[in-house]
Amino acid sequence: MFLTITTTGTPERPATDLGYLLHKHPEKAQAFSTSYGTAHVLYPEADAERCTAALLLEVDAVTLVRRGKGKGRGGAPDAALAQYVNDRPYAASSLLAVALSAVFSSAMKGVCNARPELPAVPRPLRIEVPVLPARGGPGLVQRLFEPLGWTVTAEPVPLDTEFPQWGDSRYVRLELESTDRTLAEALRHLYVLLPVLDDAKHYWVAPDEVDKLLRAGEGWLPGHPEQRLITSRYLARRWSLTRAATERLELVRLAETDDSEVEEIDNAVGAETETEERPTPLAVQRREAITAALKASGAARVLDLGCGQGQLVQTLLKDPAFTEIVGVDVSMRALTIASRRLKLDRMGERQAARVQLFQGSLAYTDQRIKGYDAAVLSEVIEHLDLPRLPALEYAVFGSARPRTVLVTTPNVEYNVRWESLPAGHVRHRDHRFEWTRTEFRAWAEAVAERHGYTAEFIPVGPDDPEVGPPTQMAVFTLTNPKEAKAA
Repeated sequence: MFLTITTTGTPERPATDLGYLLHKHPEKAQAFSTSYGTAHVLYPEADAERCTAALLLEVDAVTLVRRGKGKGRGGAPDAALAQYVNDRPYAASSLLAVALSAVFSSAMKGVCNARPELPAVPRPLRIEVPVLPARGGPGLVQRLFEPLGWTVTAEPVPLDTEFPQWGDSRYVRLELESTDRTLAEALRHLYVLLPVLDDAKHYWVAPDEVDKLLRAGEGWLPGHPEQRLITSRYLARRWSLTRAATERLELVRLAETDDSEVEEIDNAVGAETETEERPTPLAVQRREAITAALKASGAARVLDLGCGQGQLVQTLLKDPAFTEIVGVDVSMRALTIASRRLKLDRMGERQAARVQLFQGSLAYTDQRIKGYDAAVLSEVIEHLDLPRLPALEYAVFGSARPRTVLVTTPNVEYNVRWESLPAGHVRHRDHRFEWTRTEFRAWAEAVAERHGYTAEFIPVGPDDPEVGPPTQMAVFTLTNPKEAKAA
């Protein structure tokens, strides 16, 4: 990764003052160890008229995997290789932002002990980033930097200059120019907005990231027109952290409007605000809807097909109406996590007799899943390639034939209501498809007709009058229950 900061000067105010501000001598090349590699600081040019400081970050791919979020994850061989062969060493990202903070920490705070007057003096600045991931394209780059007073040039990087018909990549070459910006402000802008444009954090996002965001965003983030997008992306779309940051930014904005201190505004908030309940997460609403539908069907013995880490199994175990609950998943790692979540090794004998976990693939018929009252496929079908759906359909509806089948899946029409979800993207990178309400209804009704079921459709989550609910659920009921009992 590579970034340059250039300034110009006069004999009275030489450009080499940049060395004082950055606390790095222009005549030296220095190296600094960071969490993910080595950062080099050097000056390609340094005289009274023009001075350029360059930051070069060499990323250690092995260290990145060991310390990163991908540690210990399974996956296909090509996915495992992608951990080591990727764009991280070449494209500006959150790793470069971390290096900026580590190597230029005093400059970012606006501190210069040798020349205390320098940090507050605006100066002409030109910042260049040769390769910057921009999920949102050049338009988003301009929307983020132009409100801060930068003149922005964001040129798309072609996939291959020899094959222009292939189009542009998701990377841009970024140039920022300003005549009245302090270096500290510029570094804080970069620290926040580089990972926002990359839309990824390559380290664990802990609650202290909120404090880092507010410190770096002081003076510009509360009034930024893209504040919500910046906050959400910077905090890796963690809802609780985003909400906390948004509330604190709103207090700052109110305090600035009223020309008062944040503490005064905070103390003025009524007690009723503190008792407001958080919106119920969609995953919880989904489990509640499934539980209600299962109870309405009278099911006692239930299959959770594609049980994942066991959240639904855990919910059903709390209700004594369900006498037997079986979780099935193709991933042994997921089943291991589910076992820990349920504390199977410490569960009482009576409770343990109600639950069972085993490995199985829904692409094949399985005698072990026959004879149950109900089966649940919660957020499962969208993880399968479309050509494999008929195999799942036969394994569940044709072979196992439970009396009731519940299927939930995302409603792609609702995606426009997720502000943090880029246009045209699915909700999870492993989703092979996401259906509209019409597409899901057509699939469900065809399945029901082929296998002797009826299908009823229930919205899950807020039912938007224009785009429908975030989750759609189909309740399949066998038209001849005696057939299922005989099977």
